[in-house]
Amino acid sequence: MTENAAKPGPTEDHRIDTSVPHSARIWNYWLGGKDNHPVDKAAGDAYTAVFPGIVTIARSSRAFLARNITYLVAEAGIRQFLDIGTGLPSADNTHQVAQRIAPTARIVYVDKDPTVLAHARTLLHSTPEGATAYIDADLLDTDRILDAAAQTLDLSRPTALILSNILGHVATHEQARRTVTALMDALPSGSHLSVNDGSAGIDPVFEQAQASYNESGAVPYNLRTVEEITSYFDGLELLAPGVVSVPLWRPDPAAPAPQVIGEHGGLARKP
Repeated sequence: MTENAAKPGPTEDHRIDTSVPHSARIWNYWLGGKDNHPVDKAAGDAYTAVFPGIVTIARSSRAFLARNITYLVAEAGIRQFLDIGTGLPSADNTHQVAQRIAPTARIVYVDKDPTVLAHARTLLHSTPEGATAYIDADLLDTDRILDAAAQTLDLSRPTALILSNILGHVATHEQARRTVTALMDALPSGSHLSVNDGSAGIDPVFEQAQASYNESGAVPYNLRTVEEITSYFDGLELLAPGVVSVPLWRPDPAAPAPQVIGEHGGLARKP
């Protein structure tokens, strides 16, 4: 079942402009998804012409998230997820990974993008035993997110907060840290924080491509240093191996040897 999913509004389709490239659809294209348009493919191809490694970053990010969720459900016993900055549904969304292991898992997705909202209504289907919900809200509106999430999740119980490639959209690192703190302060002991974001200081070609993208008039995405990404976990118990380039976070032993890329993340428990 799907609970608390946002209801269609009369002007929401009007907000979706398929004549200009859109970051969520471009990311979907890099992931190999089908929810994109020729203009998004053109923009994605222009980016990869400068930095082909962006496709590896996108897919490594999704694989990192799946390994995080698998650990959270199978080993940490987490059954509730608050996934903010959902992006367009693709393969192995949070609820799919979680509910394959624990069908009773409950997942609340949050995004403010009308394109994501339109797809979420049709693609995010829960198991009968569990629940999924969608909140149309901005990451910075933490009170609204927590109030709405409490309609589906019991926030007195351990919950995993998922922030995958979303904090880079916050203008300053200080504001991003305050946002993470506000959300984690509302969750009880035993909750977990999963963060991964594009990282600065690793690959100058990536930084050049991202700077050009930001200057194009698109919604900017700010790469953060590894130290800045690590600071999101202050006061929490970082799980091994800590904050690392995402392919190095508990890689599949059967997979090819992981390489360092400009995307770092980690997983931590609230004591």
